[in-house]
Order: sequence, then C-alpha cells, then structure tokens
Amino acid sequence: MLPTFIANRVEGRPGLQKVIGNTGWMFFDKVFRMGIVFALNIWVTRYLGPEKFGLLSFASAFVSLFLAIANLGLFGIVIRDVVMYPESRHKIIGTALVLKILGGVVCVCLTLTTIRFIRPHDPATFLLVSIVAAGMIFQAFDVFDFWFLSQLQSKNSLLANLPGFVLVSLGKVILILTGAPLEAFAWAAFFEIILAGIGFLFVYQKTSRELCKLRMSLEWAKSLLRDSAPLIFAGLMLMVYTRIDQVMLGQMLGDRSVGVYSAAVKIAEFWYVFPGLVLQSIFPRIIEAKKKGDVHYYDTLQKVFDSMAVISYLFVLPLCLFAKPIIVLLYGSAYADAGTVLAVYVLSGIFVMIGHAREYWITVENITRFSLYSTMLGAVVNIALNFLLIPRYGGVGAAYATLVALAVGSYGVNALSRKTLPVFRMQTKSILLIPAIVRLLKG
Repeated sequence: MLPTFIANRVEGRPGLQKVIGNTGWMFFDKVFRMGIVFALNIWVTRYLGPEKFGLLSFASAFVSLFLAIANLGLFGIVIRDVVMYPESRHKIIGTALVLKILGGVVCVCLTLTTIRFIRPHDPATFLLVSIVAAGMIFQAFDVFDFWFLSQLQSKNSLLANLPGFVLVSLGKVILILTGAPLEAFAWAAFFEIILAGIGFLFVYQKTSRELCKLRMSLEWAKSLLRDSAPLIFAGLMLMVYTRIDQVMLGQMLGDRSVGVYSAAVKIAEFWYVFPGLVLQSIFPRIIEAKKKGDVHYYDTLQKVFDSMAVISYLFVLPLCLFAKPIIVLLYGSAYADAGTVLAVYVLSGIFVMIGHAREYWITVENITRFSLYSTMLGAVVNIALNFLLIPRYGGVGAAYATLVALAVGSYGVNALSRKTLPVFRMQTKSILLIPAIVRLLKG
C-alpha cells in the first residue's frame, strides 16, 4: 500500500516494517481520536463560553501541575526495562501498576489540599478540581499501554481505548444538546479514564493471558523509583512551565482570561500527538541503536531530531500565519483575542518536539538528573516572565513567557554541558529546516 519509492526502502528490513506498521496503527488511532476530540472541543468551547470554559481549563491545568506524581516518570523507564529484561516483565509491570496507583492517591490528596488553600471560598472550583483529580488514580492502568508500546503492538492500545472514547464522546454530544451544567463535562472526562483502564485490563489479559502472573517486587520498585525519581521532579517542573501560565492567569486576571488563552492553547497543541506517536514507535529502535555503536546511534538520533523539527514546521507555520482567522472561524468572535495568543504560543511547538526527542535520549543514557535541572530552569524562567508580562500584556504575555521558557529549557540549556553538547548540535541542525529535509530524504 506504500508508494513505490518508500516500499523499496523498507523492503527486506523487518524491524523498520514493524515500526511503520506500529506507527500506522497509532496514527489511525490518533487521527480518528483527535478528529473527534478537535470537533468536540470546539463545540464545548462555544457552548460554555469564555467564563465557564476558563474555569474548566483552570481546573484541568491546576490538576496537571501534580500529574507527574501520579505518572511517577515511569513511561520511558518501564518500556526500557521491559525491552532489556523481558524475563522480568511480570514483576516490572506489576510493580509499576502498584506504584502508579499509590502515586495517583498522593496526587489527589496534594491537589485538593492546595486548591483549598489558594481558593478557600470557591466551591465550584473545588468540585471541578476534585472530579478531574480523581481520574489520576485510574490512569495507573496505562502501564499495560507501556507493554503494548514496548512490543510495538499499538493495535492493542487502540482496541483498549476506543470503546470508552466513543461512548464518552457520544455522552458529551448529549450533554451539549440537553444543556448540561459545567461539572457534567468534568465527569465525562473522569469516566473516560475509567473506561480506558477497564479496556487495558481486558485487552492485556486477552492477548497475553498473563494478568494473574503480575507480581509486586520491592527490588524492582526500588530500581524503578531510583531511575525515575529525577523524572518525577522533572515532570513536576515540566507541568509548571507548560501549565502554570493558565493557573497564574486565573489567579491574576480571572477565569475569562484563562478561557480565551486556553482556546488558543488547544489549537496550538492539538498536533503534538502526531510527532509524539512517531517517537513512541521509534523508542525501542533507539535502544537497539545504542547497542550497535556510537556512529549508528547518533545517526539514528539525528534522524529523530530532524523528523521532529520537520513535522513541527508543517503545523507551526500555517497556524502562526493565519492565527486570528482560524480562531474566529472555529470559536467565534467571543474568542477573537485568542488569535494573537495563538500566533505566539504555537512557535513553542518546535522546542516542545525537539525537547521531547531529547528526553528519550536522556532515558536511554540514564542521565535523568539533567532532565530535572533543565526543566527546573525552564520553570523558573516561565514563572518569572509570567509575573512580569501577564499584568501588562495578559494572555499574550503568558504565551511569550512559555515560548522563551521552552526555548531555554528544551534547547538552550543543552549547550552548557559537555555531555549534552552533541544533542544541542543535533537540535540546532534540525531547526535549520532545509538541511533537515535533505538529510531525511537521503535517509
């Protein structure tokens, strides 16, 4: 089904064929899912209006500040260890499941305690935050998705997620048509996570017949937490400098400003999933390339950075050039101010993607502390710039703060260390669009 010039390149290369097939399933899943989500988000945003949509966005952004505690930075670690130690997969997956459940509970407790402190007399916000936060416990079942990804079995991930997603999407349509209140949409997101968890359990058992073999291992718990500890703090810092803007806008200017800003952010970030799914499929190949020597390893990494940059430009340039017409067309004139925010914020996507690729390199090299230091720097830069720019420029100032913080934390900081200088050079080469395209075509 591939064009001849592509088919000739992959013929006789079973590993590459498996990556392409896996990516194909992931791409189908994401295109189908994102198409529906994109349309529903536009409808929900129009239905709620800037004020209510801003409150829901504030609740989601606030919970995301603590999301790293629920995730425990285990995504890349579990995939890496399952690939490297397949004989211990039952202990690795079982231990990761228990750890993520405990992390979800801690996440909920911290989230509710903090929101009660900063908005003590706001029951509407507390209710929304409570509903959204509760879903973090059930995200623990994502560990089965880690297994599917490690085995390049994204078809199974699709089968696990799809039924719940379809049901909840239909539910949101009914909520809009019946004039449902704001909190109903938070409950819809909560039930989608539960249904996805049930789906992962069912598909994992059906395909592997090994659910009963899962075991909790203190030895593996120590190993996983030791390797992921820096990533937990890095994840916290990452959420701070990618979501603190919405929280600070809500606290400083009110929920309506969050609604306008969030409308732009959703457009600017909707495409992140596409290069992300390519990285997920390639990750096991990066691990294998490491075993074959530095020349093959760094050649593979350069192609990864080039791919991320080229895909980013394909989305970023049109969104930046036609930001305001796109916003008005999709959301209506009530969100017209989001056009300028989108034109600035969307530029961050380039640094998000080359930074995302760097995180996979960090995981393979097992230097996760650097990820912590770089994200801490980015978070500090973002908070400082938000304090300076939001009072004067509102949402546009927050967009500039995020852009600079991501450029510093995902790219610029790599030039400061001898260990990461090769990555800085590869990122710089990838940002130069034309040479990156030429290298990929020579591939």
